[in-house]
Amino acid sequence: MSEEQPASGEVMDSGAADLSTLLIVLLKGVMYHETDERLWSVLLNLQTRVRDYVTILGLELMLDEAEGYAFLKSRTEPAEDEPTVRIPRLIARRPLSFPVSLLLALLRKKLAEFDASGAETRLVLTRDEIVELIRVFLPDSSNEARLVDQIDTHIGKVVDLGFLRRLKSSSGPLSYEVRRILKAFVDAQWLSEFDTRLSEYRAHLSGENPAAPHSEEEVPS
Repeated sequence: MSEEQPASGEVMDSGAADLSTLLIVLLKGVMYHETDERLWSVLLNLQTRVRDYVTILGLELMLDEAEGYAFLKSRTEPAEDEPTVRIPRLIARRPLSFPVSLLLALLRKKLAEFDASGAETRLVLTRDEIVELIRVFLPDSSNEARLVDQIDTHIGKVVDLGFLRRLKSSSGPLSYEVRRILKAFVDAQWLSEFDTRLSEYRAHLSGENPAAPHSEEEVPS
C-alpha cells in the first residue's frame, strides 16, 4: 500500500501559485519591494523561472534588487535585415508629449544630484518645486493660472506613468516622491537623445520649426 505524500504536493502547488502570482503582478506593471515584501522575496527565489517564462513572450525581467523594483520590458528587436520571425509587442509603446519627456529628464537629473549628495534614500519634491523646475522651459504665458494648470496636467501624466507618487498629507504642501525606477527608464542614451529633441523644441518655440517634437517610449505601467 503506497503512502500519500500531501506535503510534497502542497509545496509544488504553492510554488506554481507563487509563480502565477508573480507573472500576473509583473504583467500588470511595476513590482516594488516595499509594496509586498513576501512576494518580493519569492521573486528573488524564482527569478530564473520568471525569466525563462517571460522570454517565451518576447519579454525580459528587469530586476534591481538594491533599488527594490522589478518590471518587464520587450526584448531588443532584431535588425530590419535580420531573418528572424518578429512577434507582436506585448508591452506597447506610449506616445509622450515633449513637456512630459522634459519633465522626466529634469526629474532624472534631480535624482542624480540627490544621490550624489548622499542624502536620504527618498527624493521628495513639492508641487511648487516641480512647477519651478519645468516652467523656465515652457513658452511664456500671460495667464499664470493656465500655465500652472498645464504643468499640473504634465505632472499627473508622470504620476500615471509611475515615476512620481503623490504623498498623502493632512497638512503641508502637496508633495511627490520621485520613484527610483526612473533611473531604469531614463539612462544616458535617453538623455542624449532628449538633448537633440530639446534643440528641436527650442526651435519650435522660436518659430523656426513649426512641428513640436514628440516621442514614443516603452514605459512600464
